[in-house]
Amino acid sequence: MHPHLENVFSRLDRARAALRAAVDRVPSDAREVRPAPDRWSAAEVVEHLSIVERIFGERIEKAIQDRAAGLDREGADRAKLPDPIEARMADRVNKRNAVEAALPTGTLTCEAAWAAFAKGHERVSAAVGAADGLALGEVTVDHPFFGTLTIYQWIELMAAHEGRHTEQIQEIAASLAV
Repeated sequence: MHPHLENVFSRLDRARAALRAAVDRVPSDAREVRPAPDRWSAAEVVEHLSIVERIFGERIEKAIQDRAAGLDREGADRAKLPDPIEARMADRVNKRNAVEAALPTGTLTCEAAWAAFAKGHERVSAAVGAADGLALGEVTVDHPFFGTLTIYQWIELMAAHEGRHTEQIQEIAASLAV
């Protein structure tokens, strides 16, 4: 695997492991419980992540399919996710509302949501893995809030997004006194 992909997927794997650990700290019988009427349950957070993972995955997959045939081998340095985006994703003080398309339905158990989430991760891994070694730093996709990002930056954004919601699940666990 190209070192750029190793770096971003390593970060994504660490984020995913931290998320799983946070979910596992919430007792299984409390994972579908909202800590307050206006807050999501752990299951809803994971469902949201599964929806976002699918949306991001579709964008990444399409961008790679559209560009892969004309790409050279990767030879450039990797542009990291910009610091302002990292800071915004890490900011849990200023709450944000998900776009309508990414809102959880609340109809999935936490484990069903996790399975959908894992399926999205597999899709991204397969699409990006099939282009391993190609100049994915030249493949860009527009994000509606953060602007144009490379494939590597999208994967880092996914990791940052998971990190944000890992903290949310930790807050849920604390509010449920578990």
